[in-house]
Amino acid sequence: MAESHVQHKLLGMMKRRIPTVIAVVLLLAIWEAWVRIGHVPSTMIATPSEIAQATVETWPTLWPATEVTLLEGTVGFLFAVTCGILIGILLYCSRIADAALFPLLSAAQTMPLISIAPLFLIWFGFEISGKIVIVAVFGLFPIAVQTIRGLEAVPQFYSDVALTCGATRVWTLWHVKLRVAARQIYGGIRVSAAYIFATAATAEYLGARKGLGIWLQAAYNSFRTPLIFSATLVIIVITGILMCLVNLSERLLLGPADADADPDAGQ
Repeated sequence: MAESHVQHKLLGMMKRRIPTVIAVVLLLAIWEAWVRIGHVPSTMIATPSEIAQATVETWPTLWPATEVTLLEGTVGFLFAVTCGILIGILLYCSRIADAALFPLLSAAQTMPLISIAPLFLIWFGFEISGKIVIVAVFGLFPIAVQTIRGLEAVPQFYSDVALTCGATRVWTLWHVKLRVAARQIYGGIRVSAAYIFATAATAEYLGARKGLGIWLQAAYNSFRTPLIFSATLVIIVITGILMCLVNLSERLLLGPADADADPDAGQ
């Protein structure tokens, strides 16, 4: 029975992914044909085959740049998750803190990266630490917001039952409310993860010594369009890997999404 259930889930997963695979293959085929048939200059747009070839040929130098961006994005993301959840809990628990800090937190997200990057260059120079701070600052907002919204959406009876059984309010917050709100918090984490490496690369582009941002800048300055796409492809791939890791951690910590469904809901 267990083996049959696993096979059924794998088959269902494959069926859900088949339309995506077909769409990607068709898009790449149309892209390749359009550039070749239309004789579009490679300095304007490269074909998928040219991008793949350029990626393979330049991998010995592309990978070290990727490692820098990976480090900045991963460390910044971990800080964003930690600080975002803690800030969300603080703003949920304290109306004064919410009134004082939430508008500032929102205002920080409205500032374009290009306007504050010079300040981080002055404070941190061209070092990796400055990029980590930028990534963390720009990544914590959706996590903090979803933490607040998730805690506010927890039905009151969860707290009532825990308090009636002798639990303290602090224990109830950490062991009951956060557990119920965890799915929504993970929604904010996924939003943050979706643009974390793009933020790191953009910060590098505005001022750094190494990283995919510098790689993009060099490719742009030399009009090597395939290399621009190569760096973009790498950012997409590492972002996809991070998203998969986030989904895996959610599944390991909280179980499958359907595990939270009410078994009596359909009755």
